[in-house]
Amino acid sequence: MSTKITIKENGSLKVEGDFEIVDKEGKAYNLAGRGVVSLCRCGLSKNKPFCDGAHKGNFEHDPIAFDLPPQKTV
Repeated sequence: MSTKITIKENGSLKVEGDFEIVDKEGKAYNLAGRGVVSLCRCGLSKNKPFCDGAHKGNFEHDPIAFDLPPQKTV
């Protein structure tokens, strides 16, 4: 299964599928067998990088897909 990331309205990033999350040193978080996690976007979670719902009423974003400009080449 591939990885799917859904940008939730006024909330987290929902990550599902086949994925690994590592810290800045490359050490993997133990996800305890989860195939779905939510990552914090607001910066208010006490469980970063994972969402704990602290964004409710404190974060607004309307996620609408758009095309990025062409990638720059060197």
